[in-house]
Amino acid sequence: MQRRTLGRLEVSAIGLGCMGMSDFYGPRDETESLATIERALELGVTFFDTADMYGSGANEELLGRALGARRRNVVVATKFGIVRDPANPAHRGFNATPEYCAKACDASLKRLGTDYIDLYYLHRVDASTPIEDTVGAMSRLVEAGKVRCLGLSEVSVPTLKRAHAVHPITALQNEYSLWTRDPEDGILDACRALGIGFVPYSPLGRGFLSGELKQPEDFAADDFRRIQPRFQGENFYKNLELVRAVQRLAAARGATAAQLALAWVLAQGDDVVPIPGTKRVKYLEDNVAAVDIRLSATDLAALEAAFPRAAVSGERYQTSAMAALNR
Repeated sequence: MQRRTLGRLEVSAIGLGCMGMSDFYGPRDETESLATIERALELGVTFFDTADMYGSGANEELLGRALGARRRNVVVATKFGIVRDPANPAHRGFNATPEYCAKACDASLKRLGTDYIDLYYLHRVDASTPIEDTVGAMSRLVEAGKVRCLGLSEVSVPTLKRAHAVHPITALQNEYSLWTRDPEDGILDACRALGIGFVPYSPLGRGFLSGELKQPEDFAADDFRRIQPRFQGENFYKNLELVRAVQRLAAARGATAAQLALAWVLAQGDDVVPIPGTKRVKYLEDNVAAVDIRLSATDLAALEAAFPRAAVSGERYQTSAMAALNR
């Protein structure tokens, strides 16, 4: 497995997003999820991503149990700041106060079964708490040895700069893929100017770019993609036409659409480390193989032409969730 660096963290060129193993994407299968993490380790994946809100803590517990004694051989990233109400799981709130930051970190450490977190992200900005206060509290976790490096997710360029002035930010995690190009509007350049690594989540468009989804009815009843605009009605089928173009390009190379889409993300720079999520071994193996695909300038131009940014239909989140981005 190739390696890349995020600040002082050396990680595999592709990581594993663990969210779907516990939440959001339909039925869970713990046995298959554990097998997927085990296979990732065998394939040289050393970068694992979770968050305290995935499964309301269950995902951190799963990852901690799967890694066990091998925990010190990998880089574990988790997040805090999005708060769920056990009585109303669909509700999302935000809390990034210094007091909550310390409390959330201790809870994550316990669930992960570890005494330190390699990369601790603020999951979303809490509009009621100055970013300086939040990052100041996060920096104290570094001083205490509970956290090695700090990260942010889905913030604006000014917020990133303000945060970085308080304590060095190692990585920014944003959605980025052929069908989500928002980071190209300034945040990716800002990261590079500040020496901050970039971690794309959902680099396969929440599975859509794999070409496996054929109709909205393919989603389980509790799959949250059912309520996301890009996966609904006419938007779904317009976006599917773009995926079919990628499938044709992939077939010409003897690759899958998922591999070609991931290769595109990997080709955006050595400071880019995508974390495609999956809960199945077969998809993990397919994703990891993308690391060995080399795209020429001609290949990249063909993908840009096949999947123009302006052709994507629908927002990536519902209105309420979109309001929490780019703060």
